[in-house]
Amino acid sequence: MKNNSTHSTDCDVLIIGAGPAGTSTAAILAEYGHRVIVLEREKFPRYHIGESLIPFCFGPLERLGMIPKLRESAFVKKYSVCFVQPDGRASQPFYFFNRYDRETIAQSWQVVRSEFDQMMVDHARERGATVREQVTVKSLVRGADGRVLGVTATDSTGETVEIRAQLTIDATGKEALTSNQLGWRLKDPYLNKIAIWTYYDGSTRGTGLDEGQTTVAFVPEKGWFWHIPQHNDRISVGIVAEGKYLTRDGVKDPEAIFQREIGENAWIKDRLSTGQCTGEYWVTSEYSRHSRHCASPGLLLVGDAFAFLDPVFSSGVMLALKSGVMAGETIHQGLVDGDLSPGRFADYGTQMRTGVENMRKLVYAFYKPDFGFKDVVDRHPEAAAMLTDCLSGDVNKDFSQLWTWLEEHVELPADLPYGAPLEIPPPSLAPAA
Repeated sequence: MKNNSTHSTDCDVLIIGAGPAGTSTAAILAEYGHRVIVLEREKFPRYHIGESLIPFCFGPLERLGMIPKLRESAFVKKYSVCFVQPDGRASQPFYFFNRYDRETIAQSWQVVRSEFDQMMVDHARERGATVREQVTVKSLVRGADGRVLGVTATDSTGETVEIRAQLTIDATGKEALTSNQLGWRLKDPYLNKIAIWTYYDGSTRGTGLDEGQTTVAFVPEKGWFWHIPQHNDRISVGIVAEGKYLTRDGVKDPEAIFQREIGENAWIKDRLSTGQCTGEYWVTSEYSRHSRHCASPGLLLVGDAFAFLDPVFSSGVMLALKSGVMAGETIHQGLVDGDLSPGRFADYGTQMRTGVENMRKLVYAFYKPDFGFKDVVDRHPEAAAMLTDCLSGDVNKDFSQLWTWLEEHVELPADLPYGAPLEIPPPSLAPAA
């Protein structure tokens, strides 16, 4: 029989979601000695996509103290990215060490997210955070003035618990629990794709420095495959494109679509001609979404709950880690100062949106017909370094000159007017008693 009793637990900061953004925030705050509770709906380790870490993940991972653990892990080291045309012609590898320090930023990893996320959870616990798994948040608890005071949730036994905190953090990823409840979640005007992916064991991969290379392999209609080597001789491989392209001729079965698209790129066909498919096919759609606000009284959004971009440049984990570390540092100072008002997170919102918008411009350009970054670099060689920086995750720089050069070839999107904190509590949810 379910226990429907309700009780209250207090902490400094309550975090919903134990992915990279939530556990980064938790680790920082717990390191400073704050009382942190993380609620996670699933039991870890659990499956998740988003497996390729780009170079500028290094900074937040170093701040968290995770680099030694990653260096000791079995994860495949990643030194480069390669682009392949449909006929199989491959570019020269873009080695990160041609621009960055070889011992730090220039070497990243291809991770298995179930293992990486477990490492992040364990790290947060080691720092002093309480992580409770198999707890499902049902609703926000709000005061008479509309301020978020915490949440109500149920655990695996059906017991209901009310947890209150000075600040509640939404780190629920693409689910974006609170921004969906508050009506803040907005689709990107253009970037809505479908992805179908699976895994191969024992298929062909590179050797030496190229063993861990991420490959972006193009198919018609601006679609593309990712090819990500992992440890234990496994390859993550998926196709991303417009739904009308992938479901042409009325084909809707994910396996049939995936197997058909293999033939659209000679390089992918060759790589997958050996080895064995694991037999499971995953599907997701409508990648890019944004939250209208980053915060309101008692509430802050981090990671994919704040913004999620199309995965073509593997920016998701970097943005999650960056937001978690930045949020943790900002919240710590707010707790010290006794000020967790929404305005405290104005710079956080600006910094995260700036990074998202810079990467978003490159994603838009990538998907435009007849556009290629090579054309820009051929005309303006200085653009190569700027493109490398942005694509590597160094997204909070002044790229205005790069955008001027790109706009000679392609129309870029205007920045979306999102991300500022909301100073007054939103009225859309009823206050708690």
